[in-house]
Amino acid sequence: MSKQINQYDKIFKENIEAVIPSLMQNVLGITAVLSEELPDDIQHTKERKPDVLKKITDNQGITFILQIEFQVADEPKMIYRMAEYYIMLERKYELPIEQFVIFLGSPKPHMPTQLNRKCLKFNFSLISFDSLDYHVFLKSTYPEEIVLSILADFQGEDPENALQQIIHRIEETTSGDFALDISISCVSWLNYVTYN
Repeated sequence: MSKQINQYDKIFKENIEAVIPSLMQNVLGITAVLSEELPDDIQHTKERKPDVLKKITDNQGITFILQIEFQVADEPKMIYRMAEYYIMLERKYELPIEQFVIFLGSPKPHMPTQLNRKCLKFNFSLISFDSLDYHVFLKSTYPEEIVLSILADFQGEDPENALQQIIHRIEETTSGDFALDISISCVSWLNYVTYN
C-alpha cells in the first residue's frame, strides 16, 4: 500500500500547481480572487521549505498567507513542524496565516493537530484525502485534478467501476502519453485494490 500511495503522491506533486486552485475552492473552502506566488524558502535560524506557499486575497477581500503541506506518513511531531512554519511566516509577512496538512496516506491519520501549553496554544487543519468524495475531482475538466479522484473516497462505489470512470474522464480530457501513463497507474491501483 505504501508503495502505491508513494506513486500517486509523486504524480500529485508533479502536477501540484495545476491542482492548487481546485484544492483551495473544493477542499479548503477558499475562493481566491488574487493569488501571488511567494518564495518558499523560510529561514530564521533554520530553513524550512513549505510544499505550497501563497499570498491570497479571497472573495471577501481578506488577504492572508496560505501554506499547504502534503503528507503521506502519519507524523506524530507534525504539530511542531507546523508551529515552526507558523511563527516564521507570521514574523516574515505579518499577515494572517492559514495552514493545512493534506494527508495522502492510509489509514486515517492520528497525528495531533493541537498544542495546548501554558504559554502557547496552536492548531492546524488536517484533511485526510481518503475522506473526500471522489466526484469533486471526477467532474473537473482538467486531467491533473481528475487524477486526484484515485486518492479520494469512492463513496461505496465498486473500486473497479470508480476507476473505470476515472480512466474514462482522463481520456476525455487529455491525449497522448499523459493519458496512457495515468491509465496504467489506475489499472495498477485497481489490481492492488482487487487482490489485496
